[in-house]
Amino acid sequence: MTSATPSSSEALTRPERLDRLPFTRKHGRLVLGSGIGWALDAMDVGLISFIMAALIGQWALSPTEVSWLGSIGFVGMALGASLGGLLADRIGRRSVFALTLLVYGLATGASALAGGLAVLLVLRFIVGLGLGAELPVASTLVSEFAPTKIRGRMVVILEAFWAVGWLLAALIAYFVVPLSDDGWRWAFALGVVPALYAVVVRRGLPESVRFLEAKGRHAEAEAVVRDFEESAGVAAPTHEVTRETPSPTSYDPRPQGETTATMTAAQPGLGDLFGAVLRRRTTALWVTWFGVNFAYYGAFIWIPSLLFTEGFTLVKSFQFTLIITLAQLPGYALAAVLIEVWGRRATLATFLAASAVSAVAFGQAESDTTLLVAGCALSMANLGAWGALYAVTPEVYPTQVRATGAGWAAAFGRIASIIAPLLVPVLHRAGGLGLIFAVLGAAFLMAMVAALFLPEMTGEELVD
Repeated sequence: MTSATPSSSEALTRPERLDRLPFTRKHGRLVLGSGIGWALDAMDVGLISFIMAALIGQWALSPTEVSWLGSIGFVGMALGASLGGLLADRIGRRSVFALTLLVYGLATGASALAGGLAVLLVLRFIVGLGLGAELPVASTLVSEFAPTKIRGRMVVILEAFWAVGWLLAALIAYFVVPLSDDGWRWAFALGVVPALYAVVVRRGLPESVRFLEAKGRHAEAEAVVRDFEESAGVAAPTHEVTRETPSPTSYDPRPQGETTATMTAAQPGLGDLFGAVLRRRTTALWVTWFGVNFAYYGAFIWIPSLLFTEGFTLVKSFQFTLIITLAQLPGYALAAVLIEVWGRRATLATFLAASAVSAVAFGQAESDTTLLVAGCALSMANLGAWGALYAVTPEVYPTQVRATGAGWAAAFGRIASIIAPLLVPVLHRAGGLGLIFAVLGAAFLMAMVAALFLPEMTGEELVD
């Protein structure tokens, strides 16, 4: 285990002291605490994909109605992501994280009581508000605490909890939804768990040190850093306050060699993301998010229903989707290794290229075996790409707009997640699975090209 002398610690800012720590139990608790919330998010998104298939028959929904049921949550997610990022840069990462869990947990539980499509659509929109705000905020919080050498790996591990949540959704769908006409209601009722977990999050997770310093709350920031140093067995400075982090009203994003720019730290907003310094990386990030969201949600929200309409029984379509979901786990594991070996950009682009090839193969599959193999390859590659994308997103922005930047990138991506589920039935009528997955493959390729223009932050400290 590494150690630091008091004199060396006193020469560092608080974020620098955090960046140089080894991985400790405190880091593990942070990832686990944030990851459980992340898994519960995924469980909610996954459940609707299975419940859509069940309601096609039970409520006699038309393809258009089913499309809106799949998309309305993403309308809420787009709004929630943009507002959540702005709030997190103003009132704190931890507070917004807990609030979003409460909102979408209660709305999901209420969905179990929905008596018709209109009510369910309203509740799914509210669920989306909470869900959309939570994801970028959680990844920002973990990124700001992670040691520099393993920051990307820690965020990928956080993202891997998505697979755990989706797997829980698949298990609930397989064992609960088909049992009775009210099976989907019981599945939704389980979604109230995040509301209870919000209390744990609010009490158990630390607030971002970088956020606290940006708000002038230096005593709180010092206490958090010393807590992590004690966990690592690293000697804290002899003086109560170390060298302060440079003023958050200016920053120098050195990885791209761009010029220093100034922004107002007190009121970060969308305009800051398209200033002279950040314009290129914001554009590349938004296009990447758009392509990944379009392809992922166009595929995975519809796969159970598509298999059902292709002649699979409801139980068999859920079984296939469960197996495909399991393939997400090795995708995350491989991305967690490669992201610190190859770097962010190469890992993200490689997984996106593999996703494009797998999507086309899935659309052209002519047997159950080839369909399953291609589906597993698509699941593994796509979710590995998601892990890399969430790792790089908070890194490209300075502290005062980090959550805002991550939130707006996610919000722009949610536009694609709204469009894709609505477009899938149109593509299905026009050309079947082949056309659907060819279009999704093209979206993956677009995202891959955009990812090549992102800055490489492997081994770099976060810009304050």
